[in-house]
Amino acid sequence: MSNSFLTLINLGISLLFILSLRGLAFPRTAYRSNLLGILGICLALTLALILGKHRFLILLGIVIGTAIGIFIAQHLQMTGLPQTVAAFNGLGGLAAFLVACCAVLEDKIDPFDTPIGSALGIFTFIGSFVAFAKLQGRINGTFKCFSNRLNALLCVIMILSLIDYALHPNTTEFITLSVLAGVLSLSMTLKIGGADMPIVISLLNAASGIDSAVIGFVLSNQLLIITGALIGMSGAILSFIMCRAMNRSLINVLFSPVTSPSITISTDISQPIKTGTPPEAAFLLENARKAIIVPGYGMAVSQAQHALKQMAKILQEKYHVDVKFAIHPVAGRMPGHMNVLLAEADVPFENIFSLNDINNEFPSADVAYVIGANDITNPLAKTDNTSPLYGMPILDVALAKTVLVVKRSLATGYSGIDNPLFYADNTIMLFGDAQKVTAEIVKALEH
Repeated sequence: MSNSFLTLINLGISLLFILSLRGLAFPRTAYRSNLLGILGICLALTLALILGKHRFLILLGIVIGTAIGIFIAQHLQMTGLPQTVAAFNGLGGLAAFLVACCAVLEDKIDPFDTPIGSALGIFTFIGSFVAFAKLQGRINGTFKCFSNRLNALLCVIMILSLIDYALHPNTTEFITLSVLAGVLSLSMTLKIGGADMPIVISLLNAASGIDSAVIGFVLSNQLLIITGALIGMSGAILSFIMCRAMNRSLINVLFSPVTSPSITISTDISQPIKTGTPPEAAFLLENARKAIIVPGYGMAVSQAQHALKQMAKILQEKYHVDVKFAIHPVAGRMPGHMNVLLAEADVPFENIFSLNDINNEFPSADVAYVIGANDITNPLAKTDNTSPLYGMPILDVALAKTVLVVKRSLATGYSGIDNPLFYADNTIMLFGDAQKVTAEIVKALEH
């Protein structure tokens, strides 16, 4: 196969990946874009199989990877999507690290690309699996034993090791650099709180992309360089979008001092709380002119999206209520989490609105139905400058005439901050499992 023809094929596959990324930005084109991405991956694997020296091993890897991917896809719960993404990032980093190790063993030593690829790979691998463990609940809290000073010291030692390796390439410095990268990753991710883990996952996704591009230089593989650059930039842009949505800076997330926020789970029964029942909620919803539904992580946990879609459909078709869905950029555990769940339930795309597009409609809404959301609706983000949430954009559900909040309890969200919305005069709490409560409201609406 000539080099010019091979370059043309690589550019064609790269174009498929670019079109796939572009289409994923819009719900209407996301399905088609996924197919374009799958086609690009299939063509890339076919090309590797044709050009590879060890075809049997490549084919065996494809078969095993495909089987594992199908198994995970069939058994994956939507609540476990963020940690699954973290695990996949980690496996990508491990693959890059192993490629760098093979390059060293075969004496294909590059002064910069090989050690950088190795360091980024092990950094991504360890950091991703710490993030996985935190989101899975296997590791709780932050670790004060790790400090920014320790991280700075590790970075200085790594830079000196990289310079020494560039001047005198040797296996010892290669191993030292990889070990230091692993320790740095462990130190940085263990000290970051669970609420910031989605941002960390996005950053690690960017790191895995950059690592792939670096390994592409090691292997002189154009397609790997382009694909890695696309993933790296996408992850970096997503990280900045998430930081902006949380009114945080990336520096603040990564290097802020380790603190233990005071968790204020409200159990003070002297505070006035209005509670309601599903039939009462159904009465308010069916008599509304406009209702805005605000989904959160609680909807994902209870898998309430199908009942929610049924409730919206009945309100629209039977009671002629204007029903809209309001999505906060960081609702759930990663950007797009709520959109994926609603798409799974076939909620029409035209009924789903982002924070900036829907926030000015809450004052005219008769009912805001908050299902499993907490921090993204907390008014303290606008009123209390001492709150960790202060300055974070929120959905202004408190401005609706009536707010129905579906929650299991009055427990706080990730921030550990109590939500005054629960005690507001226009709020009615519906305690219970989100799916069961919504299903009971659907039953009441049907009859």
